[in-house]
Amino acid sequence: MRLRLGPYGLGTAPLGGLFAPVSEEQAEQALAAAWEGGIRYFDTAPHYGTGLSEQRLGRFLRGLPGGAAEAVVSTKVGRVLVPGQGAEEGFPGRTGYVRVRDYSRDGVLRSLDDSLERTGLDRFDLVFIHDPDDHWEQAAGQAYPALAELRDQGVVGAIGAGMNQAEMLTRFVRETDLDAVLVAGRHTLLDRSAARELLPECERRGVAVIAGGVFNSGVLAGGSTYDYDSAPPEVLDRVRRMERVCASHGVPLPAAALRFPHRHPAVTTVLIGARSAEEIVEDLTLAATDIPDALWEELDHAG
Repeated sequence: MRLRLGPYGLGTAPLGGLFAPVSEEQAEQALAAAWEGGIRYFDTAPHYGTGLSEQRLGRFLRGLPGGAAEAVVSTKVGRVLVPGQGAEEGFPGRTGYVRVRDYSRDGVLRSLDDSLERTGLDRFDLVFIHDPDDHWEQAAGQAYPALAELRDQGVVGAIGAGMNQAEMLTRFVRETDLDAVLVAGRHTLLDRSAARELLPECERRGVAVIAGGVFNSGVLAGGSTYDYDSAPPEVLDRVRRMERVCASHGVPLPAAALRFPHRHPAVTTVLIGARSAEEIVEDLTLAATDIPDALWEELDHAG
């Protein structure tokens, strides 16, 4: 199927409390700002706050005057939530559940049933196999066939895989029949590894590419975190060079970071991850910045 996601979507990991808790009111306001800004594609996952992101997104969409009819929603399979206490995995403030990796057919079906219950939605437009880095055999041998069957039955709209690496995504594209991939942090101003094989392969096969993590977890947006850890000195040096180049053209570096993924024709959508209404308004404003071609050429050398 052809996915109609729009050029920008909202990734809801921050609204599940990534790195720091987010209040119900703050999450509601952020979702409302995204909707008012024209965003209709929303990505969530059981992993984000052990279900909290799914609950908040579903509650917001069900509360819209027209319901969730206009929205396009993706969630993920691969982590099943079970009662218990354990490591937060980057999502403090949410307790009572632990994540269990499960890429089996039964795990996929259970995960989707649980996600439908948490969101209150009737179906998902897109379902990703989530972070199967160390689970290729089960993910490709069980999770993928289960999702393909659900797609054929019309239970889900489209299927894909979402990861923080490009290599296994490329293998999925070559060896399965995916509609989309979500590649996080690997098609950015700092890390262009997805452009070597993944993006050309997706373009050849008509697989939609959704680019996430375009700020590399913060360092390209004024932060000091790179790929969920403290940015090393050499990365900070590269960022400073890019900032100087952007400043010479009167363009904020975050604007270039948001626009960069769309330079490749395989990319259909860039996910914005924001914790507040103010951040979403700022990101959408940055995304509309006019960027001269000369800036891209200079950034290619600066990075």
